[in-house]
Amino acid sequence: MSIIKVLVVDDSAVVRQSLSHVLNSDEALEVISVASDPFVAVKKISKQVPDVITLDIEMPRMDGITFLQRIMSQHPIPVVIISSLTANGSELAIRALELGAVDIIQKNTLSVDTFSESAQQIIDIVKAAGKSVIRRKARFHQVHQAPTSKVKTNLTVTSNKIIGIGASTGGTEAIKTVLEQMPIDCPGIVIVQHMPEVFTRSFAKRLNSLCKIEVKEAKDGDSILRGRALIAPGNYHMEVQRSGSKYYVHVRSGESVNRHRPSVDVLFHSIAKHAGRNAVGMIMTGMGADGAKGLLAMHNMGAFTLAQDEKSSVVYGMPKEAVKLGAVDKVAALSMLAEHALTSINYRMA
Repeated sequence: MSIIKVLVVDDSAVVRQSLSHVLNSDEALEVISVASDPFVAVKKISKQVPDVITLDIEMPRMDGITFLQRIMSQHPIPVVIISSLTANGSELAIRALELGAVDIIQKNTLSVDTFSESAQQIIDIVKAAGKSVIRRKARFHQVHQAPTSKVKTNLTVTSNKIIGIGASTGGTEAIKTVLEQMPIDCPGIVIVQHMPEVFTRSFAKRLNSLCKIEVKEAKDGDSILRGRALIAPGNYHMEVQRSGSKYYVHVRSGESVNRHRPSVDVLFHSIAKHAGRNAVGMIMTGMGADGAKGLLAMHNMGAFTLAQDEKSSVVYGMPKEAVKLGAVDKVAALSMLAEHALTSINYRMA
């Protein structure tokens, strides 16, 4: 078994100790070193290159964002962001994901209890990062600005069609790619991205500034409208419900499913039940199997189902499991997923 070597970079000695304890409790992971700031980290990397770096954002001498930019431009290494549960911290974390970080860990989930659910989630995230494919991009040299001519309107007619999307590790950039291709009158979209509480709000806000369609963090009872994408809030499941010809979302608490809340399976099963063949399901990059059984349920109810291909996935886990179950009608590159979804819907509407 190949051991994933981890470098922990954080100015807090308590966080360094806690995170090291959790990661070292799994036989597939080994914390080879810790660093109190990016300057110390650079020295550590020069001696031994890790497979994964966990990185705090707010640190003395050099902030984590600047350090991340340098890593991705000089020697790309999978990076997992460690962020505080604050609005400012979440916005910086979303920026870090745009720069190439593969996932986020909440600081307040760190615990010395290696048998806790949160500890297992941390282990899963770092393992996924260790298996991820880092693609060097010059994305951080660009400054994104919302199109000045963009006009968004909340269409009052609920779409009869729904696009359901599920993703995990690497999903933030994948979802952005898909949503940026969606026309302003596209069918209503519902999304589960494995992401901590609060961070989903910043993620939705960021996408809303970049896309032609409206993107928002879902609230219980929100209508699924044409030209609108609803993102499940972190720590809550989201289900699709139907009232007559109109669809809306039910946001609720509950037990984790596949160790996730929100869970893609929960969303997809609800779409299968209430939308059937009037839906398209899309499963994207991520570790594990969350969403595979739900996509199969959608497929069995007549929905058109898509999976991101291995080449364009950061982690080819969730799509692979869906393909193995026979849940997928078409496997496609990330750049083609939106087109296939819309083509399928146009065909069904004809």
